[in-house]
Amino acid sequence: MKYLIACALLIASFSCTKKEQQAETETQEETKSIGTIERIDPDLDAIVKADAAVEIIAEGFEWSEGPLWIEEQKALLFSDVPANTVYKWTEEKGKETYLTPSGRTGTLPYGDEPGSNGLTLNSEGKLVLCQHGDRRVAIMDAPLSAPEPKFISLADNFNGKKLNSPNDAVFNSKGELFITDPPYGLPKKADDPTKETPFHGVYKQSNGQLKLLTDSITRPNGIALFPEEKTLIVANSDPEKAKWYAFDLAENDMLTNARIFYDASENAKTEKGLPDGLKIDKQGNVFATGPGGVWIFNRDAKLLGRIKISELTSNCALSPDEKTLYVTADMYVVRIKLRD
Repeated sequence: MKYLIACALLIASFSCTKKEQQAETETQEETKSIGTIERIDPDLDAIVKADAAVEIIAEGFEWSEGPLWIEEQKALLFSDVPANTVYKWTEEKGKETYLTPSGRTGTLPYGDEPGSNGLTLNSEGKLVLCQHGDRRVAIMDAPLSAPEPKFISLADNFNGKKLNSPNDAVFNSKGELFITDPPYGLPKKADDPTKETPFHGVYKQSNGQLKLLTDSITRPNGIALFPEEKTLIVANSDPEKAKWYAFDLAENDMLTNARIFYDASENAKTEKGLPDGLKIDKQGNVFATGPGGVWIFNRDAKLLGRIKISELTSNCALSPDEKTLYVTADMYVVRIKLRD
């Protein structure tokens, strides 16, 4: 009898262990990851917790870009540039089509990337899109809760010449808009007759006027302001000059003290990706997509670590409490819970 009871207890124990292992396996399968955390400096521990995971939350896109967290909806918006669509992701429903068309609504010639790219909100809480296909930055003329492909142009030309394909944008606290304008949305022809602006500019729009800040960056891409709004960082997605540049902002709309914030040109030779979108948190820490994943710097350009991601990364967004980072990475959108 004792033998039978012992056997029964052993079988029950084995069964429980097997169920626990099965549940753990199922959880691991549900939480798919495509990255790891590379810790370079101990200061990273205050920004990214030790057990942070690079979790896939949505997939199946052609080229995801421009993530933007909408707090009132507890939702992430992001562009699929080739698909000319903005998607919405929520914890409850996953991914949904949010807005289409998102970047090309007219008849202008376009290349492989006609849709919207960078997304942001203006001071009134309206969605602002960098539209490759329409070669402009525009406001969606509809509430966030009821999106429609109706747009009001904010910036579409400089000195009467069409912009190339505005890529990313950021507002300062005064409501002034900073824009990058590389050629990625244009038809890929060396002698493209639709290209009206011969350089790739960084601009500032203020009081309805678009001012050129610099035309010296070969492929200006991501753009962000430090919290004090006295320094601007611009990513250069040029494989020959894979760098992030920093500029001080003078009151007369001049960029001064131009300098290299960080040079990743050597990394670009061996790792996927180039400097692209970036965000800066309230402490001045910089989260910048680039070769191999997301680079994390302090405000003094000291590299603290990297979120190494196996796919090309394009841009990132922080939640308002800065405890979660969302990253667009080729066909995926991933989430990293930075700290509790």
